[in-house]
Parts: sequence; structure tokens; C-alpha cells
Amino acid sequence: MDFRSDNVAGAAPEILKALTEGAAGAVSSYGADPVTERLSEKMSALFGREVATFPVATGTAANSLALSALCPPYGSVYCHRDAHIQVDECGAPEFYTGGAKLVLLDGPHGKIEPDRLTAALAQSGQGEVHHVQPAALSLTQATEAGTIYRPDEVAALSEIAHTHGMAVHMDGARFANAVAHLDCDPADLTWRAGVDALSFGATKNGCMAAEAVVFFDPEKARDFAFRRKRAGHLFSKSRFLSLQLDAYLEDGLWLRLASHANAQAVRLAEGLSALPGLELAHPVEANEIFVTLPAPVAEGLEEAGFRFYRWPDGTARLVMSFAADPAHIDAFLDTAGTLVGRERLRA
Repeated sequence: MDFRSDNVAGAAPEILKALTEGAAGAVSSYGADPVTERLSEKMSALFGREVATFPVATGTAANSLALSALCPPYGSVYCHRDAHIQVDECGAPEFYTGGAKLVLLDGPHGKIEPDRLTAALAQSGQGEVHHVQPAALSLTQATEAGTIYRPDEVAALSEIAHTHGMAVHMDGARFANAVAHLDCDPADLTWRAGVDALSFGATKNGCMAAEAVVFFDPEKARDFAFRRKRAGHLFSKSRFLSLQLDAYLEDGLWLRLASHANAQAVRLAEGLSALPGLELAHPVEANEIFVTLPAPVAEGLEEAGFRFYRWPDGTARLVMSFAADPAHIDAFLDTAGTLVGRERLRA
């Protein structure tokens, strides 16, 4: 009954089956195998245009290497204050870009607002030799608050960035959850809305260790193969990354897995919202729930065997995965209801 993260879940059976079946025989190494070629074709079909696709093993590598191709060492990357590249990647974006600066923006529910971005860029010192130069905007989809940028919101932010000569990167660690929630064409959330490069996540949604950097203009990826190799993310047996991503995209598996996680998050959120005194901190649009839990309720849930993260402000984060068990959600709600009732009697 572990709701700490979607990373705690294992791998989907379809992914493991693909790895087992694809492990036999000899194929060319370093990405020159038939599975990687097929994956490139699938990605182009998925987005409705020719894209350049580069499998890597981690989201940190995907984000940091993508930004290294979009931002020079003297540049700056604009992102939300709570973005993963700022909070959880141990300086990797700065390292791989050669020292680019992250410029942090506030915004409700984990989202950057156009007015804030415009105001920040007006004070950026663009063109001044004494200042880092705005080079990239990074958007997290779904956000660290579990909310989702709509296509028009992505387009509005991208237009501002492009007007200032910046590229647009999307951290799509939970991209599948966003697409499943909106039930839209993946192209509408990316290149049609102005995104130049996407970190296409899969590990959080059923893969074992596989992400991809996707460039919607292959020209922007002209030196990326060298960056990936230099960073140690060109696997000799690349087929094992590509096999995961290939199976992930086959017959809509990626969206089915994400839809299950989203549905369980909504189910849990609705149950918690019905309990007196519990409030959701953010809209539940993907697979993450942030809810205020009184300390005795949180402690009681932990004592009952449930695992989740507690923030210092009293908010608890609960994350549903592709493998979320509805029985665990029922048990969580039953236990929470009992504990809330007990607290109300004490009051």
C-alpha cells in the first residue's frame, strides 16, 4: 500500500514480455538495431511528423541533455520554482549545459503564467553582455502539482518564448497522464503548440528504465548524438531501451496504463474530499493527489501500513501508478474515514 510515487511500481507485463522476447539473437549495437529503427518510425507516426528520437535511461538524462542542445553555457532556462530540473536533479541541467542558469518563476498549482513569464523576460537583460541570455523555457507536463497545461496554455507560453528567441522544452515524465486526461492528439500538446523538444517519459508509467528525447525539428538535434554519447547514455545494447519504448507505444499501451493511474487518482481524491476537514491543495488532473491531512490522521494511516510523502506544510502527496490496486484505495479511504471520525469526536 505504497503511494509515495509512481516510481515504486514495477514494470508492466507487456514491457517485460517484450524484453524477454527481444533478448534472443544478435543485433547491431549502439542503436543500429531494427527495434530502434522501428521506434523512430513509431514516434514520427505518433506525432504526425518526422521527429528525431533518442532513447536514454533516465528522466534526468533526458531533461539535462535536451536542455544542453537548446541552451548555451551563457544562457538561462526559465522554469517553475517547483520544476523537477530545479528541485530534484542535483544540478544536472547546469552541468550538462556547461553552466547555464535556471531562472525560477512562481505560479499557482505548479504552472507558469504568461504574464509572469513576460515580466521576467522584460527584466532579463537580453542583449546585455553582463547578463545570462534567455535561451529556453522548460514546462513540466504534468506539473509537479499534478496539474496539466492545456494546448492553448502551452501555445501562449511558447509564443512568448519564441518571440524572445528562446526554445521550448517539455519535461514529459508524466506526459502520458496528461494526454490521457485531455484525450487529445500528442501533437496538440507539443509541436503544434510550439514545443521544440520533449523528454518523453515512460519509466513512471510501466517501463523498467526508458525515456526518450524527441526533437520536433531534427535540425535542432544535429549534435545530440554526440552529447548523449559523451554523457554515457548511448547504451551498447540499445535495443533494451528501445524494446521497452516500442512495446510501450504498441496498440496504445502507454495511454491505457496512464488512464488507469489517472482514474484511481480521481477515485481516491473524490473519496478524500468527501471526508470532513480534508482539502485538496491542487486540482487532480493526472495521477497525483495533494491533500491536507491533520497530523493524527496522517500518523494513523502510516501506522496502518500506508506509505506516502508528507510535506512540511501538512500536505500529503499520494501518487497512483499504472498498477494501482483499487482495493488499496478502498482500504485507505476506510482507514482515513475512521481516523477523521475519531478526531472529530475528540474535538
